[in-house]
Amino acid sequence: MNLGEKMERVIDEVKKVIVGKDDVLREVLYTIIAGGHILFEDNPGLAKTLIVRSFAQVIGCDFKRVQFTPDLMPADITGAYIFDRRTGEFKFLKGPVFTNILLADEINRSPPKTQAALLEAMQEKQVTVEGETYKLEEPFIVIATQNPIEYEGTYPLPEAQLDRFLVKLSIGYPSKEDEIEILRRRMAWKQDEIELERIITKEDVLAIRKKVEDVFVDDDILNYIVSIVRATRSHVQVEVGASPRGSIAILKLARARALLEGRDFVIPDDVKTVARIALVHRIILKPEPWLRGVRPMDVLNEVLKKVAVPKV
Repeated sequence: MNLGEKMERVIDEVKKVIVGKDDVLREVLYTIIAGGHILFEDNPGLAKTLIVRSFAQVIGCDFKRVQFTPDLMPADITGAYIFDRRTGEFKFLKGPVFTNILLADEINRSPPKTQAALLEAMQEKQVTVEGETYKLEEPFIVIATQNPIEYEGTYPLPEAQLDRFLVKLSIGYPSKEDEIEILRRRMAWKQDEIELERIITKEDVLAIRKKVEDVFVDDDILNYIVSIVRATRSHVQVEVGASPRGSIAILKLARARALLEGRDFVIPDDVKTVARIALVHRIILKPEPWLRGVRPMDVLNEVLKKVAVPKV
């Protein structure tokens, strides 16, 4: 079984519990293979948690979930030293961040201080407590969910933290037919959850990530990526455009998509497919367009139409 067939089996296994969201599932897989973190923004009840738990099962990774609340402290995530009466010494008790896939559920329910506790872990793959640094096991992926900013009781994520997420995804409501199929499957299972088959292992994930780094990218493709990112900075409706980190995000995702599509080189379609999810959270609009109902995705759609596609 080649790599492409393995990846299709991963998607097919997750589709046993997730109905009608094939594009989202592929975007999640691209990001995992690219070695990035994911931010889901959507309304409650749209299977965000189920998607994360299902992928953890199918790719053989350890999984932990943290429910972010207004009283959650940084130590509740990273861990803390506790006094061991038997030995008379302080012992480090590891927090839930010590896992392969960490689901940070409703991350914008907690104050900025607690949100920031994830920053070092996400960027450096380590945590520091009381001056001691602890490495996190690879693969380490944070998949966070947040309610739309219009919801009451939320703390918008600062730009520095948003930038740590490789992609921002949205699931959306299912079609009527898909929602009926969801009910049919629930009736057939006779229970709320089912166990999925493990298709690959965490070691396979790390090996595939190494292969991503060998995917060829032509100079014309690099120019295309940078042209898209630079166009967000000069757009009349944008206050702050995407940084070079946005260019790197597109590069990583495009190479991952190419590999999972069975190619060892990137084509323009790879770039166009991943550019929106890589840049949508890296653009800050001016107040006037925002009040008129313009959103970053609208700007990206316009940019992708205007930037010339290379003939590679």
